[in-house]
Amino acid sequence: MSAGQPQRSTGSKIVRFALVGLVNTGIDLTAFFLLLKLAVPALAANVGAWFVAVLFSFVANRFWSFERDRDIRLHHSFLRFVSLGALISLGVSSLSIAALAETAGVWPAKILGVVVAAVLNFLAARWSIEGRLVK
Repeated sequence: MSAGQPQRSTGSKIVRFALVGLVNTGIDLTAFFLLLKLAVPALAANVGAWFVAVLFSFVANRFWSFERDRDIRLHHSFLRFVSLGALISLGVSSLSIAALAETAGVWPAKILGVVVAAVLNFLAARWSIEGRLVK
């Protein structure tokens, strides 16, 4: 952490993370919708939408939601973010679509995946940006 940077409370981080998540979910769902409209298969559209959303999410969370650990270089932080947190999102949402789209529909499956992944992503983002999971 930077010496001149005030520490945010965990509650503040959760609120900021949630706000970024809301915007990010809009980006993800919009990209998913547009790719489906372009006749991209649902799983491929999910991967494309994930890629767009993960870029926004990393930047917003790194510079607004969490305090950056200055000892973690930008590219290492991004690799951590993608390899753990973002892949959780991609894995959970893709699994949800693959398992539930036929019975529940593509949109309910996608939304369920987004909700489940959000909880897991808070811990993953905190670890990848701050270098810690708790306190």
